[in-house]
Formats: sequence, C-alpha cells, structure tokens
Amino acid sequence: MIRFRRLIQTFCLVLFLLLLTLASISGISMVNLDLFLQMDPILVLISAISAKVVLLSFIPAAIILLSGPFIGRVFCGYICPMGTTLDVTDALFRFKNTPYLFSKNLLKIKYLVLIFLLGSALFGVSYVFFASPLSLITRFYGLIIFPVMSFLTMAVLDIIRPLGDMLDINSISFAQIRTIRFATQFFILFFFVIIFSMVIFSSRFWCRYLCPSGALLAFVSRSPIIRRQVSDLCNQCGKCARKCPMSAIDKEIPEKTFYSECIVCRTCEDICPEKAVTFELSEKNDTITYETFSPKRRALVSTGIIGAGTAIMSLTGLNSLYGKPGEGQVGAKGLVRPPGAVLETDFLSRCVRCGECMVACPTNTLQPVWFVAGLPALFSPAVTPRRGFCDPKCHECGKVCPTNAIRPIEKSDRIWAKTGTANIIRQKCLAWEFEKSCMVCDEVCPYDAIEFLKEKDNKVPVPHVIENKCAGCGYCEHFCPVQNQAAIKVTPMDALRINQGKYEPEARLKGFKLQFKKPGQKTNPLESYPAIQQDSAPGFDKE
Repeated sequence: MIRFRRLIQTFCLVLFLLLLTLASISGISMVNLDLFLQMDPILVLISAISAKVVLLSFIPAAIILLSGPFIGRVFCGYICPMGTTLDVTDALFRFKNTPYLFSKNLLKIKYLVLIFLLGSALFGVSYVFFASPLSLITRFYGLIIFPVMSFLTMAVLDIIRPLGDMLDINSISFAQIRTIRFATQFFILFFFVIIFSMVIFSSRFWCRYLCPSGALLAFVSRSPIIRRQVSDLCNQCGKCARKCPMSAIDKEIPEKTFYSECIVCRTCEDICPEKAVTFELSEKNDTITYETFSPKRRALVSTGIIGAGTAIMSLTGLNSLYGKPGEGQVGAKGLVRPPGAVLETDFLSRCVRCGECMVACPTNTLQPVWFVAGLPALFSPAVTPRRGFCDPKCHECGKVCPTNAIRPIEKSDRIWAKTGTANIIRQKCLAWEFEKSCMVCDEVCPYDAIEFLKEKDNKVPVPHVIENKCAGCGYCEHFCPVQNQAAIKVTPMDALRINQGKYEPEARLKGFKLQFKKPGQKTNPLESYPAIQQDSAPGFDKE
C-alpha cells in the first residue's frame, strides 16, 4: 500500500508541476490550470468569507471537504503537493533513530491558526496567504524553483553552445530560455527552510501542528466511515504507533486511532507483522479525540478576537481604502495592478498570493510587493514596467487566478482594461531636460498615446502623454533609454477596475479612446525639424 500511495503522490505532484509549467506558457487555453489551488479547503473558505462571494471554481474544495466524513484526510496523505514535498524533504533530512516530538498542545496550534484566519475574514481581510498550503507551495515552486531551473537550464545551454557551433546544430546555438526573476525570493526561501528543518522535531511538522487546511479536514474527519481497524491478531508490539508519520495511533493502546490526525497513509497496515491492521467500513465507535475544543474554548475565542482585531487595525490603517471616497482607489503611489483586477478592497480580500499570475506572465512584469500598501497587500501582484511591459493583447494572469481577483477578460474587451496612465518626468527626459532628440516612447507605444510638440525655448520637439489614449501598458517606461529611473512612469491614475460587466462601456463612459496603432502607422516628429537631427539620443542612429 505504501508503494501505491507513493505512486499517487508522485502522479499528483507531477501533475501539479505540469499545470504550473503550462501556466507559464502563453496561449495555453487548458481549463483548470489552477486546479490544485481550487482544491485547498482553507484557501476557498477564507476567500469566500472575506470576499463574500461563492464561485464555481470552489467546487473542488467542497468535494474535498465533503469526502472527509467518508474517507478521512486522504487529500493530505495523497494529493496535497505540500504534504508530498514534506515527505520528500523529511526523507532527505531527517535523522534516523531520533525520537520525534509529540505534543497534544501543539496539535491545537493549527486550530488556532484556522480561527485567526476566520476572525479576520469576517471583516473582509484575508490573511490566508500566510498559511494556505497550496498558496505557499505554489509560491515556492513558482517563484523559487521555477526561476532557478530556468537559470540552470540557460547555464547548461551556455556550456554546450560551443559544441552546437562546432557540430553546426542550430537548435543548440540559437536556443534561448526565458529568464524570469521575482522579488521576495529570500523571504519565501527562508520560510521553507524553516518548515523543512522542522523534521528534526517530527515528520510532517507543518501538517501535524500548523496547517489550517489540515485543521479543517481534521474537524470533518473525526469519525470517517472508512477507517483504520485492528483485529484480535494485534500483539501490542507498538511498531505501528512508532512509525505513524502523524502520530495518529495511541502508543499505549495501538488499537486506538486518532482519526482526525490520520492521513490514511496506511503505513501501519503495511508494516504490521501480524497483518492485524486494515482500512475498511466500520460502524464501531472506537474513535479517540484530543480535547481540542474543550476546555480551551477560551483560547479559541481569544484567537478569533485577535484575528478580527488584526483585520480592524488593517482596515483603519493609513494605507487602507476602507471607507475612503472614490471606488477602486489604489492607495499606494505607483502601485499598478494587473489588467482585470477587481476593485482594490475586493482584490485584497480575494487574492491568495499564490503567485500563479506571476508565473503565467510572459513578460515577467508581475511582481510580488512588500509593504508599499500595508500588511494586507503583502505579496500581492503589481505591474512593474521597468522589468517588463504588460502586453495589451495578453491576459494570461486572468486565466489562472483561482479566486477571480483578476477577472478573465474577453479578447475583444482586453484593450479597454486600462491599468493606469503614463506620466513624463520632465527633469529626466532627454528631450525636455537635455534637448536631445528622442522619440522611443512614441515609437514603442502600441496605442499612439504619445504626441510630440514644439515648446518655447526648446530646440527639439518634446513628448506629451494623451491621457485618454493611454492604457498604462508600460511599453514607454520599459523601453525608455534613460538609465536608473525612467523618464516616463506609469501610475495607477484613471485605472479602470470593475467587479463585473464589460470594460468597453465603462471606458467609453469615462471618455477613454483606447485603440491600437494602425499597422505601419509611424509618427516621426523629427521630419518637421531636420536641423535638430544631429542631437539624437545616445544609442540611436541619425537619419
């Protein structure tokens, strides 16, 4: 049975990684690339409560929860990529013959984490990204392992490229791997190093003591219909209790099982020398439950109050948008959300910080933020044009978001999803400040939202942004030749964010005139000023 479980775990982990990889490939229209995120019970529950919305994408998690009373915590033992990853790291780093820590009091921590998350969610603030196993493990593989693998692959290509040149193998000579980079990497790595190192205390330390999804599943799996049974053949050797990875077997009475902690791994069945253990239908009430809810109800209530208090403090902070006029405002300066992002308060209550949208972004412009918008916005995605532009014909991020924090947008409607407006910093602009002919922003703008005008006392035409034509895509900022900080910067001004409906009617109502530059259309302000062409910007050929 252990071999069968390993096969299922391997299959689920490979499928999880495959879906994550497919999410990074533009143009993949496969449904449910975020299937595993949709199966996380705590992620779905907290998102539903904090955002006050129920989506069809929540059905997989509902099925997982409903399976608990029938087959127990099978999700934890077989499907969850976090659990499988911990099994692998535990096998690599654990010290053999070292007694594991077991504490009934520590088992209560995961319930306290669950209550804290519920308390904050009641006030519309979601902190599930700190503890959701699927959000965490997606962030780990997507923002840590994926960039490392792409870097190593590129390094290998660089090593063997001379061989390709010698053998005239063009596929090797010209092969390129997309280089992606993400912020907050060291924090995520540090967190997982701590989680992995907990094996010195017990196997699956996270699953046993900290995981709120595990707590939720444990609550509904206290007496499953299919469960561990021990026959009269048991000789009380205690081997099953010693080998159980979740300490779900009573060491004094090995026939007894703590079903809320059992992940149905069936290790006990496999190693029992008398073959006295089976997993089958049972009507006997032989369950042992830890006194998780009593007599410590006061601790649970206090934790819920702390969670609610934390949410209230977040909502009344300076960066909070709660109660402020102006629907959909973005409080933090320069914080540009991805196209299709719902109103900011709803966005923060829905976004689970899984990083899937960042992995899917083909230009690597989506990056996790730190504290620019306070604690509630930590790790949420933002457009960073200096890193990469936001392709106005792309909406991969909306396809993979599991909670619709980034709405899917129809192809014909995508052009109207304005993320912000570009603003020229005249003190840094080559044309405005240094009177050098530069028209990069105009050349790269897909919307023709830049116009050049002759200004008094300036010998070259200078750029102006036509605000109602600008969609905030960031092409201009990304390609601006000014070093360090670009001379044109996208801000969230006039960003169009709606929770439902099409973008085009709203955009037209606001007076936006968003349309792509016609093929072959080119505006060259230098044609009218031939005398100034000798002062072209550095790096650009004179005509």
